[in-house]
Amino acid sequence: MHYLHTMVRVSDLDASLGFYCNKLGLKEMRRTENEAGRFTLVFLCAPGDEAHVRKGGSPMPGPMVELTYNWDPEDYQGGRNFGHLAYAVDDIYASCQRLMDGGVVISRPPRDGRMAFIRSPDGISVELLQKGEPLAPAEPWASMGNTGVW
Repeated sequence: MHYLHTMVRVSDLDASLGFYCNKLGLKEMRRTENEAGRFTLVFLCAPGDEAHVRKGGSPMPGPMVELTYNWDPEDYQGGRNFGHLAYAVDDIYASCQRLMDGGVVISRPPRDGRMAFIRSPDGISVELLQKGEPLAPAEPWASMGNTGVW
């Protein structure tokens, strides 16, 4: 078994790319525009995964996130867009601070130095996990409450 990608439907491609690329730090690897099907597919990978991603329709690319943007508006309620993505980060506190500074709400702060959740513009939960051992609890994270759901 080989992990390929996770598909997430998005309602605003520019806002989603701003979140996933500019704030979360993923990199766009390829894009497909399908006029007949009226959709755009954008494949993203995490920094450091570029070597595992083969461009040009390779039969075994991965690991990636596929953003699916349907040109005709659709309401993605009731789980039709997805559950959550998860990424390991080198420093969960620094990552959360950088995201907060970029205007991203930390839904579940990393109080334990190990896990946090944020949400994309389309309400997709993104779990951030500390690589290796959890960091020691630290403020302001240790006493920060949850915001919304994840």
